[in-house]
Amino acid sequence: QVQLVESGGGLVQAGGSLRLSCAASGRTFSSYTMGWFRQAPGKEREFVAAISWSGGATYHADSVKGRFTISRDNAKNTVYLQMNSLKPEDTAVYYCAANSRSVATMARGMGMDYWGKGTLVTVSS
Repeated sequence: QVQLVESGGGLVQAGGSLRLSCAASGRTFSSYTMGWFRQAPGKEREFVAAISWSGGATYHADSVKGRFTISRDNAKNTVYLQMNSLKPEDTAVYYCAANSRSVATMARGMGMDYWGKGTLVTVSS
């Protein structure tokens, strides 16, 4: 069993930065592919970024490529999402997710084993 708890959300002006964190419980964290999804008001949840268990492979959605960076620290059981050059359209609840499959599977929004409860990011114009 893995529990995921997100933090770091808040209100920021357009062009600003935030770093989200997702702390995981359980000794098997390092064996999971980890990722971030987001859901804006009135929209479906969408994939943002994923990272392999070793950190050696990452994948970012086109909408955030070059602005967001996913990383992980297995010693701290934590995955991060550094968000720079934020835009109002990045406003959403951001969810952390874990799967025991692959970055590619997570990027297709499939096979999630665990979800966090989310943290709200609001970007003002």
